[in-house]
Amino acid sequence: MLSAFTPWTLVGQFASVRFTVTADVDPGLLPRLIQPFARRDLTPDSFDCARKGDSLRIDIAMAAMPAEMVHLVEGNLRQTVGVTNLVCRREITGSVRRRVAA
Repeated sequence: MLSAFTPWTLVGQFASVRFTVTADVDPGLLPRLIQPFARRDLTPDSFDCARKGDSLRIDIAMAAMPAEMVHLVEGNLRQTVGVTNLVCRREITGSVRRRVAA
């Protein structure tokens, strides 16, 4: 008989995250990149932007983002109009534990 699968959870854990975005130059791009954070009541610790020719390089970092939100924000950033590349570097802080069955 198979035992019940007990999934691992990241709820209550935090991640140190840096998103590096490459995008087309567009005046409306920067507000669109902040929106996934604001929608989740998150404030990035740093937001750096530099123009190089016809593209922008934007670094958005948070020292302690709730780990369960990292993939949601990453997905929203990838879908932002004008984004051509996204690299996400993350490090989970604390320990990962099994979810308690309800």
